[in-house]
Amino acid sequence: MGFIAEGNTLAWEDSIKYLEYIREHGVIQLLNIIKNNKDRVTEDFKWGDEVEYILINNDNYKLKLRANEVLDLLMLEEKRNPTTVEHLWRPEYGRFMIEGTPGSPYVGLGKQLLRIQSSLKSRRENVEKHLKPNESILTITSYPRMGCKNFTEPQGEVKGPIAESKFLPDTVINPHFRFSTLTANIRKRRGGTVSINIPMYKDKNTPEYLDQMATYERVPPILDDSDHSFGDISSPSNQPFNIYMDAMGFGMGCCCLQTTFQLPTIDDARTVYDQLAPISPIMLSLTAASSIFKGYLADIDARWTIISQSVDDRNKEELGKIPLNNNKFVINKSRYDSIDCYIGSKSKSFRSEYNDLDLVYDKDVYQKLIENGVDSLLSKHFAHLFIRDPLVIYSDKVEIDNEKNTDHFENIQSTNWQTVRFKPPPPSSSIGWRVELRPMEVQLTDFQNSAFVVFSAILVKAIQDLKLNFYIPITKVDENLKTAHRRASVVNDKFYFRKNIYNNTPNGSIENEYELMTINEIFNGKGGDNKGLIGVIRDYISTLDFDIETTELVNKYIKFISKRASGEIKSISTWTREFVQNHPAYNHDSIVNDEIQADYLQRCLDISNGTIYDSSIQGEKEDYYNC
Repeated sequence: MGFIAEGNTLAWEDSIKYLEYIREHGVIQLLNIIKNNKDRVTEDFKWGDEVEYILINNDNYKLKLRANEVLDLLMLEEKRNPTTVEHLWRPEYGRFMIEGTPGSPYVGLGKQLLRIQSSLKSRRENVEKHLKPNESILTITSYPRMGCKNFTEPQGEVKGPIAESKFLPDTVINPHFRFSTLTANIRKRRGGTVSINIPMYKDKNTPEYLDQMATYERVPPILDDSDHSFGDISSPSNQPFNIYMDAMGFGMGCCCLQTTFQLPTIDDARTVYDQLAPISPIMLSLTAASSIFKGYLADIDARWTIISQSVDDRNKEELGKIPLNNNKFVINKSRYDSIDCYIGSKSKSFRSEYNDLDLVYDKDVYQKLIENGVDSLLSKHFAHLFIRDPLVIYSDKVEIDNEKNTDHFENIQSTNWQTVRFKPPPPSSSIGWRVELRPMEVQLTDFQNSAFVVFSAILVKAIQDLKLNFYIPITKVDENLKTAHRRASVVNDKFYFRKNIYNNTPNGSIENEYELMTINEIFNGKGGDNKGLIGVIRDYISTLDFDIETTELVNKYIKFISKRASGEIKSISTWTREFVQNHPAYNHDSIVNDEIQADYLQRCLDISNGTIYDSSIQGEKEDYYNC
């Protein structure tokens, strides 16, 4: 979830007077970080993963709102043995969510890759030790009937003072002050509840205004809470075949799979950051695992846009709906979105033309960074982050030592949730410059999650060692992110991708450097010299001198990803949609009722714990590995 501190948080109206102070001192802290670490070299390739789980009652399949109680028990071991603990556990947004990471980073590749799946298995077992007999954890991206009637245990009342949601009770929010404050302050800053709108899957019996009838008991025009315009027929929430959601929990209640990599130098980190940006939408499509929201089949396959809309704190001025008066910028994206600019490095593969988006950035912050020796590209990157307001301010941590602390910088940095995150070293730490890959959706099994974790790690090392070049214009990366959400995009759609990923001295027109490709072509190649990413990774692995056991396991992971890319193995989203459509209780009206959800979640549990093997999403049994 990002930066979490202890202390008393300020309501939005009490935060306003500190906004400029936090930004000003956040820049000072950033400059201190850069000054102290610009020449840092960390030789070891350290990396890790982050997996999020949801807690359910496996009798009635409701969300159990006591993950915080389980988390307290899990964290006791860390408090007793902080340096030797096997796993680390952290709170997530939902009171039904738990985040787990390895207790210490993985170092290098080789035999380390044998640890990943056993670590994920051990984490599940660790959590399960603290569950009640009728409770289970699942790694699914989105709980299908989130926001429907009585979907939690215990039951809560909607229209609470924090989210003011028609659908979600405030009790779904983690009790840590950061999460409730973040929720309320986003709502207050934007001037109303968030407005999340996604297309509904249009089946043969789906009414045009199904969700509006269920919510308001009438067809549009209805009140759109995002701009309080009663009767605005053009509002997204008034459109046919639309699913409307109104709370941060719909987005931040989704689970993900993330990986973080420490690179030797700041320039190495900048290179990897840039190269992972065009890969991010591809990985979102490849891992797509969420096709049901608020009890309806959606006509999208991925969670990212739901989260993006759920934390969109832009007000009318920043959205460009009315002239700027109290705000400085018209901002083209939510603070949860794709990156807006490459940050370059000493690599010859970067061309300024790739940054073809009209970047919005704070000119004053940019100038201060430039005056203190930060180059233009990196200055623009950070100055872009600083167009946002800090959202959670701790009353007892306003005046802090800028030499020893980075709280104000992290306040801004950690609430710019982009597909890739460039992470400077923490103060007084042995941790170096890092890059976080954020778009992947969590998968059902430990094998599946391990496959994507391992693939990501090998890809990052290949980017470094082989000088791979994935640059395409930023606007094309944005288009790819939209494409990644489309139903079955992993097999049906094409994405902009670079023709020659080995060309590190590009010249001529950048339009000639990329073309539209299917994900199968991107991963499995187009024939001839184009081996695809799978071929590149296989060739690279052959140079790493892995032992037989490691090689065999990595090949299983790579084979799984290759088949997911080709469509031979279905995405979780496609499998989910087909499960619903083939269920005897489904009326082909896009509604996922309690009976369907119960059977779906039980099937997910059975696959996760190995009771059932489904080759359509797991592949052939001989290619699967259970540690």
